[in-house]
Amino acid sequence: MELGNGTEILFYGNTTEEPPLATLAPWDKTTLLGLQISLSVFLAVITLATVLSNAFVIATIFLTRKLHTPANLLIGSLAVTDLLVSILVMPISIVYTVSKTWTFGQIMCDIWLSSDITFCTASILHLCVIALDRYWAITDALEYSKRRTTRRAGVMIGVVWVISVSISMPPLFWRQAKAHEELTDCMVNTDQISYTLYSTFGAFYVPTILLIILYGRIYVAARSRIFKTPASCGKRFTTAQLIQNSAGSSLCSINSSQEGALQSGGMGGGVSPIFINSVKVKLADSVLERKRICAARERKATKTLGIILGAFIVCWLPFFVGTLVMAICKDCWFDPVLFDVFTWLGYLNSLINPVIYTAFNDEFKQAFQKLMKFKRCY
Repeated sequence: MELGNGTEILFYGNTTEEPPLATLAPWDKTTLLGLQISLSVFLAVITLATVLSNAFVIATIFLTRKLHTPANLLIGSLAVTDLLVSILVMPISIVYTVSKTWTFGQIMCDIWLSSDITFCTASILHLCVIALDRYWAITDALEYSKRRTTRRAGVMIGVVWVISVSISMPPLFWRQAKAHEELTDCMVNTDQISYTLYSTFGAFYVPTILLIILYGRIYVAARSRIFKTPASCGKRFTTAQLIQNSAGSSLCSINSSQEGALQSGGMGGGVSPIFINSVKVKLADSVLERKRICAARERKATKTLGIILGAFIVCWLPFFVGTLVMAICKDCWFDPVLFDVFTWLGYLNSLINPVIYTAFNDEFKQAFQKLMKFKRCY
């Protein structure tokens, strides 16, 4: 795939009649330069926003003791990975995307490609372990709460990085054969069909299928918890049971032992039936309120997961479909500019991830606001 003339094709179009160089060439060069500068600024803004948003997520978790949990450790690790993408991958990609020529040499190309594949794959796989952690927390809450430790989260993060490195390393071996040649472009060789299948399925297609399955089960589990009896949501009211009378109104009946105690207390201590009924009503109201809060949280968590999955697929699907098509169909052609758009759409996911977590997580939002006010949260 030749990238050198992609920009010229885009801006000059497909015309069969050459314009007079004396009249149009200077204007075309000026326009092209303006578009290159505008594109550079636009991509630089995206890169800077990605750096700042992920840095704030990391700082928020680090400075807020309340957020020091295994689940947030996974989110923090995702933010670190996305921060590495924005610092080590995206700035060089800006230069390469705008100039359409690789000028940094073979060694830098190998380092950049390896970093790109490793960090982007790790970012995708982090979404899988976060979804897996959430799935276990919902479907097996009591047992998993005992196993949900910082060490377990660290092991999951370690597995993510091992898989990511194993996907990024193979291209280094066959690129060495071209080390003596002058390098004008820097990209993974799609002629190696076996590696293309291995990398695309390992970095995207398999994780995507896993995410869809996990989020589907999380959605079903969350919905069942929303419509479940509130005894599981309101643990502080385990002695009360919510029952429905024939008219559909709710009241809370105390279990037999406690009801007997209240009745005996009422006979011996002068507690009136009105007082007992008042206790029942208050317990019922408390359980119902607890159920509403629990249901609202489940809906919000489910909505957040859906947004994360949707953003992930929108950002990365075009790139990996294009990569796979170019490897399988040798006669197919992609405009280099279109492929650049797909690449940067994938990078954009590193900006979307921290925005979603800070926008839809109340604890993150509160801690983030405190951090913005330069308050240390402990």
